[in-house]
Amino acid sequence: MKSVGGLTWQSLVPDEKNNWLSVRSREEFETHSNIASIFSLNSNGLKTNRDTWAYNYDAQALSTNIASTIETYNQEVTRWVNRRDKKTRLDEFLTTDQRKISWSETLKAHVEAGDYASFDQAKIRLALYRPFSSQFVYFDELLNERQYQLRSVFPTGKRGENAVLWCKVGSDWPFFSLATDRVPDVLPQGGSRCFPFYAYSAGGERSENIGDGALDLFRLNYGHEGITKWDVFHYLYAVLNHPEYRERYAEILRRELPHIPFVGSSTGSPEGDTDLEAFRSLVVTGKRLAEIHVHYEDQPEYPLKKIEKPGEKLDYHVEKMRLTKDKTSLVYNGFLTLSGIPLEAYEYRLGNRSALEWVIDQYQVSTDKRSGIVNDPNRDDDPEYILRLIGQVITVSLETVKLVRSLPPLGLP
Repeated sequence: MKSVGGLTWQSLVPDEKNNWLSVRSREEFETHSNIASIFSLNSNGLKTNRDTWAYNYDAQALSTNIASTIETYNQEVTRWVNRRDKKTRLDEFLTTDQRKISWSETLKAHVEAGDYASFDQAKIRLALYRPFSSQFVYFDELLNERQYQLRSVFPTGKRGENAVLWCKVGSDWPFFSLATDRVPDVLPQGGSRCFPFYAYSAGGERSENIGDGALDLFRLNYGHEGITKWDVFHYLYAVLNHPEYRERYAEILRRELPHIPFVGSSTGSPEGDTDLEAFRSLVVTGKRLAEIHVHYEDQPEYPLKKIEKPGEKLDYHVEKMRLTKDKTSLVYNGFLTLSGIPLEAYEYRLGNRSALEWVIDQYQVSTDKRSGIVNDPNRDDDPEYILRLIGQVITVSLETVKLVRSLPPLGLP
């Protein structure tokens, strides 16, 4: 138009939650059930505030790092308790050597309280640090900044004790949801929330975490008493991965928890006609998505072509992988290149990256500049793990794309 002169302007009035655009989608979104109301308990992801110390691909390296920082921490507690000048400010008193410890407000509060830490090998458990990128974590109430409700979700850390829908919410990253059976990280750029199928009491008693009222609502709307809580769980997962849902509410989901519609032939709301057949279809697809996402390391490898550099010794060690410009090949290391990556695999995205790009980004050797801690994803006992993982994540990505394309329409107005 070259100039604003003569333009016809439309006045936009924000709603009560300061939304300026997509007001119609906002009003419709509010008619759906907030996912938090479906579950009795939910939790943010794990917030350590010292990821370099608390996470590592190697359990033994993690043990060494944690034992070292605990020793420094306990020395500081003793110095603080025995200090002569009681007027000394804590921040001026504590060591600032970042090669030994990383401070946070909660950890400083423990120093002031005179709380000592002790190392416990049993607190090392497997966690999902980033999508399809697992590391060991030291799960400790004192050394973790915030555990939120995760002790009621993963009381022991044993595989299979729970299944959660891990959702990226409130951030600059686009919304995503990933099913996992491991302690999930809080994630940067706004955080994450997880919704578990089970909840555990302080005594270790397990109960199903989807409320009876929520189950009754699903049974009422679909007119079927045979609907189970697992059906609801898998239905939710299908909806959270549904392209129609994610595109329609993309801007809202950057700031708020998901609200879940009832799939229907016309309105998709509790007041409208609902479709039991479509519901069942979503349940079946959601169950399969959860299976391949939780057990991604058990999936078959996609058959990539391995191009080995002539004259070089067999080598599966990774330093930093990179994709070729056309993204059809992956330079694994100086010895090996993997070719034949289907571009369709990149369609499965979680936030700002595809699943495969998350693996490429995370599985590299890194050295923290402040502490000097090295985090090496290569496994001496399983040198082909990363190579195998690449093929498995491609398989998972392709099946995910196929499954979400097969989902029936949600019937939103």
